[in-house]
Amino acid sequence: MKTYIKLFALSSLFVLGACSNDFLDTEPSTTKVEENFYKTPADAYSGLVAVYDVLQREAYGGPLLISEQASDDCFGGYGIADAQTDIEWDRFLFVSNKEMNADVWKYAYLGIYRANILLEHLDQVNWGTDTALKTRYEAEARFLRAHFHFMAAKMFGDIVPLDHTISASEFQLPRQSAEVTYALIANDLKFASDNLSNDNYSQTGNANYGRITKWAAEAYLARTFLFYTDYYKKTDMAGVVTKAQATAYINDVVTNSGHGLVADFANLWLAASFDKFAGEDNTEMVWAVRFNGSGKGDWNLNEGNRFQVDIAPRGGAIGPYATGWGGATVNPKLYQAYDPGDTRRDATIIDLKNETYKGQPLNFDAEAREQRQYTGYSWKKFCPINNDAGTSIVEANGGNFQIDNYQDYAVIRYADVLLMAAELNLDSNPGLALADINQVRDRAFKDANHRLTTANFNKVAIMKERQLELALEGLRYFDLIRQGMAETKAQIDNTNTDSQFNVTFRTETLGWFPLPQSQIVLSNGTISQNPGW
Repeated sequence: MKTYIKLFALSSLFVLGACSNDFLDTEPSTTKVEENFYKTPADAYSGLVAVYDVLQREAYGGPLLISEQASDDCFGGYGIADAQTDIEWDRFLFVSNKEMNADVWKYAYLGIYRANILLEHLDQVNWGTDTALKTRYEAEARFLRAHFHFMAAKMFGDIVPLDHTISASEFQLPRQSAEVTYALIANDLKFASDNLSNDNYSQTGNANYGRITKWAAEAYLARTFLFYTDYYKKTDMAGVVTKAQATAYINDVVTNSGHGLVADFANLWLAASFDKFAGEDNTEMVWAVRFNGSGKGDWNLNEGNRFQVDIAPRGGAIGPYATGWGGATVNPKLYQAYDPGDTRRDATIIDLKNETYKGQPLNFDAEAREQRQYTGYSWKKFCPINNDAGTSIVEANGGNFQIDNYQDYAVIRYADVLLMAAELNLDSNPGLALADINQVRDRAFKDANHRLTTANFNKVAIMKERQLELALEGLRYFDLIRQGMAETKAQIDNTNTDSQFNVTFRTETLGWFPLPQSQIVLSNGTISQNPGW
């Protein structure tokens, strides 16, 4: 931890400079330090923007891409000459590069640091009579601090929870037990849930779309509750949130948030719907990380979605789909898991062998494109697209196809809310739980003939529905490990006549990814590597 914490301590508030043109234009940055920056609500807003800013960097791939490669939904992919890192994530091998997860660690703690800086200076601001604004900023910052802690904790297990900016004497703090980290997460999410207003920003053109709401906080609390209590076999969340409370929070989102399902699942994804795309600020998006194409090829900016190019078809545009690197090729097992009539399959996955466009087959030549681990399937969710002239929309707008894709990353959809509600209500109110999951299935099949009944509704059915509904959204691997190592291994292990697809999950890792080796070295013995690595 010492490397980046020292850097942050020295850089102080200069991390906020990029977020405020007025600040840069009116006063030299060398005069702005923590002690004299936070004076007005506008200053606090700049600090809040700096916390949100980390989300765009975090979403370049990070836990989303890594977890999909590690799950049973995808293989490593990319090109035959590309680095082996993605194969190692796929196969859970003893890795050759112990820095492979350094960015996940770095961005999590960058977000935590920025949130703590803001929270520690809110009392310095002259809020006047608008104390409600102070509470709102505190709630948003605490939600984001909880999010960044959870991003690290679900990847690495025990981490170093930080509820304050640390001093030089704390540069080598040890990792804490999960209970300590999740108590901080739970308290932060409870504060956000209980102190944000009932506003719902998912209306077209709403200027606040992408900001944290009460509904996002309640849903995120349910997500962290389910992960913690399942993985660690606990009945409550670190003594802070009971199951009854978590259930009440998620039911509140279902009943009172105003969010709902988009009528057609395909319309959630640009590459699956084109001119029928529901738009990113649609009623189903409870919380999304926002992106835009304003960078126009400037690698120094962090506005575009740099993740999308990773999963787009390798070696050039094909049909309506723009070019990319062919990462995380889709496992045929996922494609085959969908029942006939389930509209989610063809809206989630590109069938490179059989799909047609304008009456013509896609004709994807994997050998010519040097696609590694070619399965015949790739991502349709999040895939960038071309315009009618066959040019990438991003490039047609003056951007760079690698860094200026602009589709938002949906962190929490209302469908996920319904499935979490089904899971949390399963024992206490099975009728309500069944109704929640069947809303998702009715939309998937566009009829009421595929509903689950009391005879086939259980936790296993919920987890299967989560896989089908939320495939390629960065949740599958974490849903697996919370079910235990035996189930994780049963789903991930893969034996194939072609050895490049052979995967053996190693239960001795307990499902955790390797820590960046640099952090272990710099900790001077206070941090040790995760088991199995």
